[in-house]
Amino acid sequence: MNGPPPSAFPTFGAAKGDQADALTVVGLTVAYRSRGREREVLQDVTLRVKRGEAYGLVGESGCGKSTAALAVLRYLPRNGRVKAGRISIAGRDVAALNADALRGMRANAVSMVYQDPGRALNPSLTIARQVSEAFEVTGASADEALSRTAEMLRRVRIASPERVMDSYPHQLSGGMQQRVVIAMALACNPELLILDEPTTGLDATVEAEVLDLIAQLRAELGTAVLFISHNLAVIGRMCDRVGVLYAGKLVEEGATADVFAQPRHPYTVGLLRCLPRAGRSKETGRLDTIPGSLPLPGSIAQGCIFAPRCKLADERCLKDAPPPYRVASAHGDQMARCHYHERAQTLPRATDEAPVPVADAGVADQPLALSARNLSKTFRVGDEDVRAVHDVSLDLVQGETLGLVGESGSGKTTLAKLLLGLVSPDKGASLELDGATLPERVTRRSEEQVKSLQIVFQNPDSALNRAHSVRQLIARSLSKLAALHGEAKEKRLHTLTEAVRLPARYLGSRTRQLSGGLKQRVAIARAFAGDPRVVVCDEPTSALDVSVQAAILNLLADLQHERRVSYVFISHDLHVVRYLSDRIAVLYLGRIMEIGRAAAVFDGPQHPYTEALLSSAPSIDGTHAKRIRLSGELPSAANPPSGCVFHTRCPRKIGAICETDTPPCRDAGDGHAIHCHIPVDELRALQLQ
Repeated sequence: MNGPPPSAFPTFGAAKGDQADALTVVGLTVAYRSRGREREVLQDVTLRVKRGEAYGLVGESGCGKSTAALAVLRYLPRNGRVKAGRISIAGRDVAALNADALRGMRANAVSMVYQDPGRALNPSLTIARQVSEAFEVTGASADEALSRTAEMLRRVRIASPERVMDSYPHQLSGGMQQRVVIAMALACNPELLILDEPTTGLDATVEAEVLDLIAQLRAELGTAVLFISHNLAVIGRMCDRVGVLYAGKLVEEGATADVFAQPRHPYTVGLLRCLPRAGRSKETGRLDTIPGSLPLPGSIAQGCIFAPRCKLADERCLKDAPPPYRVASAHGDQMARCHYHERAQTLPRATDEAPVPVADAGVADQPLALSARNLSKTFRVGDEDVRAVHDVSLDLVQGETLGLVGESGSGKTTLAKLLLGLVSPDKGASLELDGATLPERVTRRSEEQVKSLQIVFQNPDSALNRAHSVRQLIARSLSKLAALHGEAKEKRLHTLTEAVRLPARYLGSRTRQLSGGLKQRVAIARAFAGDPRVVVCDEPTSALDVSVQAAILNLLADLQHERRVSYVFISHDLHVVRYLSDRIAVLYLGRIMEIGRAAAVFDGPQHPYTEALLSSAPSIDGTHAKRIRLSGELPSAANPPSGCVFHTRCPRKIGAICETDTPPCRDAGDGHAIHCHIPVDELRALQLQ
């Protein structure tokens, strides 16, 4: 390590009896310099996080959430600077710290957990080396650091810390990596823990475990938490208070229960209406959206910054910036920067509430778009055979959405790649597209077959060529449509970009200049440019904020109705899956454990694994099912358990039969099948208890 030894770092933080807030931000204004001009990305932000409190910061991508976190750490990029305001951690002014004191603050008082744990961990170092280094920075000896590393890994619910300590990051699941990063962040027992989208990309069970862990450690250590997320349900579950950022301004703040139950700013109302709520589906109504897009930093010089997108706005809003109106609510004061905060909830909806028309009335009578029989895939990894997908058969009718759910490692993405021909199945499998044989490998498929099956990947960086502009990426796919030329092609391009909420100003940009959410919008537009028959959507909305997610889900439903396109939809967000899917298949270790109509799968009876997944999903409504915890990690696909592969983690295991016999396929009616030893009526009775 460079710099002075850890023992030379000054002690940081207030005494335990000190009543200073864990974090105080007053009048913070931050600007970035770009192309010779400064643009303010945060304007006059004031907030406080009390000791032991969890404070949520929400808003669309680009509103300034992560910039606020970096400003707190004094870790802004070179082109960024704090123009005005004051930041204090445990009573100490961050801007007044010299280099040694700043290192002391980062080592002893504040820690940050980033969105992608894979990028936060060094792939060339063992977990033991990386976590122990966090203890050494606080002054621990090498031996003491290793001992405390094992203890901390146990505290973050890693069952075999010694094995994990000898591992490298790539040998751990995403959930395990995130727990390791949290362990490193907690090494100094910080006054303040900053979490920047810590559960994005995690499946429902691992997300629930990570959230439980954060809540538990917060209770044990008294650590204050600044929780940044676009997942409002997670914020509702985790945070005492919440602040809503829009275009760099804090437009609403208060107790989370008050803000989510009685929002007083039209932007907050819009965000909450965008969510696919429990039990909601495309048949019951469209998701609301927020019209327009986030303004460029500094582009609105007067009036309310939300006025161009607000249906309550009038001349007063365009001329006069609203002050912070404060009112008494059930759990304390609530602030909203809106002249008409008392009638914010009367805001007209942006989207017609009429259900999305679907070709669902007679699914059994619809022709098949895609059929797969006996799909299996075995990979050779070292000296082991890993069966990623095991004997899966499924049908997808025209105009239908099949949702695939399950934990990371359950085989969802491998199954999608088998359908797309990106990997070859084991012998004995067969595929059909529109009733005709579909070659197993994409290289053997005709141009029409390739165009008919498209995919939207979870990570757009791996799917988009950085050397091309957005216009070139989408136009290239449009060029394959013989009927489109000149003006018609340009019109179609603009129609696609408008549909996926991609502002026209980004058409000339390279993907490296775009945020993750914008990149995903480009990927979705490109996938639909060629009029596909089947689209595999692999976590297409995981990187999107709720307003854009709602627009994308409405778009997918509209395109399905207009063009009878079918979807295989993979997502960790079970409410999103429920909204868009007609049928749902639940995968575990490459096997289908349950498949049926979406309403039947969600309403029960359910396979115990499905029951555990659903109980783990946070809900903005506050209607949380009794949490069912799964013990242990997902078993290795190289050596799956005998009998029912779920028996090692099943909370409803009934005896030795689960360990020795493959469970039968039980008919729950209307095409609903459950692979379980427990009879359907008994499952229903157990789940009603």
